[in-house]
Amino acid sequence: MEITTVLFDLGGVILTLDQSQAIERFKALGVEDAEKRLDPYEQSGIFGDLEEGKITAEDFRRELSKIIGREATISECEYAWQGYAKELPQRNLDTLQRLREKGYRVLLLSNTNPFMMAWAESEKFDGKGHPLSYYFDACYLSYKMKMMKPSEMLFREVLRREKTFASNVLFVDDGPRNVMVASQLGMRTLCPKNGEDWTEKIFDLLNNMEEI
Repeated sequence: MEITTVLFDLGGVILTLDQSQAIERFKALGVEDAEKRLDPYEQSGIFGDLEEGKITAEDFRRELSKIIGREATISECEYAWQGYAKELPQRNLDTLQRLREKGYRVLLLSNTNPFMMAWAESEKFDGKGHPLSYYFDACYLSYKMKMMKPSEMLFREVLRREKTFASNVLFVDDGPRNVMVASQLGMRTLCPKNGEDWTEKIFDLLNNMEEI
């Protein structure tokens, strides 16, 4: 079956991640074991609860305050979480627009949280006044879906909402576990490394699929 939809991860694909910077920012806040609490692909504890939508941004701020022994502010939480954002290559944004121009439905599926999205959904995102959602036909966010990758249920819910089949989807994610689950469901997959330039590779892949 032909590919009609391209489903992208955010961190590590559209956005180059800097986990070490996020860790340093949380340490500066007073989270001494930040390395244990922050994972490149899937968070745990209050960090995971936030990204899975089990707790709100305010709940997170309150629980973080207990961990560091003082009142943390929402701004401090945003600054620490946004440490993950290292670089937003223009080539990636251009590619999203090219794919839409070619007729593909372009979607986002991200394990993320309200603090990251406060920046991503602002006019500061691309430096040109456009939020993240400007570049996508739809955005599926873990904390709103109340599920996280690599949950099979999450992928199935996206397919249900999109009214499409797994075989019509190309999934692009830097997380091997996420890609494995998507592949098992029948999606075509591409797994670039964090920060890798995948922009030409994706068109080669799509062109080869059309020729099959």
